[in-house]
Amino acid sequence: MNDELDLPCAACETRDCVDGKDCIGAAEEHLALYEDERIAALARAASAIEARHYCKEPRIREIMLFAKECEFRKLGLAFCVGLAAEGQIVAEILSREFEVVSVCCEVCGIDKAELGLEQIRPEDPRETMCNPAGQAAVLNEAGAELNVLCGLCVGHDAIFTMCSQAPVTTLIAKDRVLAHNSAGAIYSRYIRRTLRPED
Repeated sequence: MNDELDLPCAACETRDCVDGKDCIGAAEEHLALYEDERIAALARAASAIEARHYCKEPRIREIMLFAKECEFRKLGLAFCVGLAAEGQIVAEILSREFEVVSVCCEVCGIDKAELGLEQIRPEDPRETMCNPAGQAAVLNEAGAELNVLCGLCVGHDAIFTMCSQAPVTTLIAKDRVLAHNSAGAIYSRYIRRTLRPED
């Protein structure tokens, strides 16, 4: 890899990689990553879904098509208790074509005080913690072949992904302010101005 690389891809204005340019001199090194058959199989399936259904299907259907392409039969659904209604709908849709194991973020009802975690409402005597490591453990034990995230908090999704033995994909990224439409902060110049005053 080129040690002199000093500009991140986000600042690039040409995107020459789209036309095959190896800007960082790591193409061979990166190709070797796909020699892992598990990664290669996921890459083939992802590319197939993209090619066959480009701009034709919503994300939930793409997830289902991807799972079928991978010949997965058992899906894990890790959802936030705040999106319990959405989780129920998602589980019902997925279960039409797959075996679904679902687990709520507050599984086991562990008190935040057990780990000395900050509370949303410090005046409350008890506040149950989100338990993403436990969610992953439940789905690992159940033998889920693909885990779908439905509204886990920022950071909790990272923990879940670290602990999951199965591949993980996100259906809903939690955004309490923007009705779970995180991209809205980028598309709305009014919100974007609070993040980048120069706008």
